Amino acid sequence: MKRQIFTSEHEAFRGTVRTFLAKEVLPHHAQWEADGIVPREVWLAAGRQGLLGLAVPEEYGGGGDADFRHSAVLTEEFTRAGAAGPALGLHNDVIGPYLTGLGTEEQKRRWLPGFCDGSLITAIAMTEPGAGSDLQGIRTRAEDRGDHWLLNGAKTFISNGILADLVVVVARTTPEGGAKGLSLLVVERGTEGFERGRNLDKIGQKAQDTAELFFHDVRVPKANLLGELNGAFVHLMTNLAQERLGIAVAGIAAAEHLLEITTEYVRKREAFGRPLSKLQHIRFEVAEMATECAVTRTFVDRCIADHTAGELDAVHASMAKWWATELQKRVADRCLQLHGGYGYMTEYRVAKAFTDGRIQTIYGGTTEIMKEIIGRSLLG
Repeated sequence: MKRQIFTSEHEAFRGTVRTFLAKEVLPHHAQWEADGIVPREVWLAAGRQGLLGLAVPEEYGGGGDADFRHSAVLTEEFTRAGAAGPALGLHNDVIGPYLTGLGTEEQKRRWLPGFCDGSLITAIAMTEPGAGSDLQGIRTRAEDRGDHWLLNGAKTFISNGILADLVVVVARTTPEGGAKGLSLLVVERGTEGFERGRNLDKIGQKAQDTAELFFHDVRVPKANLLGELNGAFVHLMTNLAQERLGIAVAGIAAAEHLLEITTEYVRKREAFGRPLSKLQHIRFEVAEMATECAVTRTFVDRCIADHTAGELDAVHASMAKWWATELQKRVADRCLQLHGGYGYMTEYRVAKAFTDGRIQTIYGGTTEIMKEIIGRSLLG
C-alpha cells in the first residue's frame, strides 16, 4: 500500500539522512556500542547537515520548518539503520518543543543556536529511582532562595545523561508537589553540585548514553525556570503526545524492517531440502506479520498527518504508542524465532533489534499507562 503522507521534499530529505548515516554513523556505530557512548563530533556533524533543530525558527539557527513529517523521516531512517546511539529524536522532538514553546527570548538566544549546531546536547530528567511513569511521585525538590532555586534530588535512566550540556529537570517547587506543584528548571553543564553517576549498562541501545544524575544543593538561576512556575505538569502533558508519536513511528519502522529482513532470510534459508518460504507455517507467520504491519502503518501515518495539522490528541497518540511498540516487540520475537539459532547471534540484525527495541514499550510511558489514558478518556 503506497504511503500518502510524504512529498518529494520529504523524500529528498530522506536521501540526505541516508547519506549522513552511511558516512558519519554506520562505519563507527559498532565501536560506539563497545564504548557505550557516541563522540560529540557526530552531533556537530548532524548540526552541519541540518539534522538538528528542524522546527527551531531560522533566527535562532534552526531549520524553521515545524512539519513533523521531516522528524518522522529522520526517525524512520535511524531506526531502519539500527543506529540508536545518536539520540537526535529525543533532542529534536522531545526537548526542542520545550525550549521553543516555553523559553523566554533571552533563553532562546542563549540556548537554541548551540542546540541547532550540535555544540549543546540536551536531556530531560523526569524519571527517579522511586518514580517512573508516575509524575506525582517525583521527590526532587527546588527551594526558592530569592535570586535562585536550590535543587536537590536524583534522577535515573536519563538518555543523553553523560553527554548533555543542558538538562531540563522536573522538580517539586511546592512542598506537596503533584500536578500543581512541579516546575521545569534548566541545569547547565558545570554547575556546582550537579554530578553524573554511572553510564548505565543496558541490554540494548548500547551506544546511547543513559545515566544517573545527582543534584546536591545546586544553585539554579531564576532565569533558568522554563515555562510557568508550578506549571510543569501541564507543559509535560502538552508535549508528551509528540514524544509518544515519535516512539510509535520508530516502532512501526522497526517492525517493517524486521519483516523485510526475515522475508529475505526465509527465501534463502533451506530446511528439509527446500527454502523455508515453501513451508506453510512460515508463509502464515509472514502473512500475519505483514498484515499487522500494514494496518498499523495506516494508523500511525494518519496520526502523523493529524499531528502535522495540529489535530493529534493525547488519546490517539497513546493508542499509536502502545500498539506500534507492542507490535514491534511481537515481530522482533517472531522474526528471531524464524531465524533459528542465527537469530540469537549478535552479528545478525534481528538479534540487535530484539534487544534494542525492548525498551520501546516502557519509555515515554509504559503500555499500561497508555491503556489507562485511553480507558480513562472512554470511561471517566
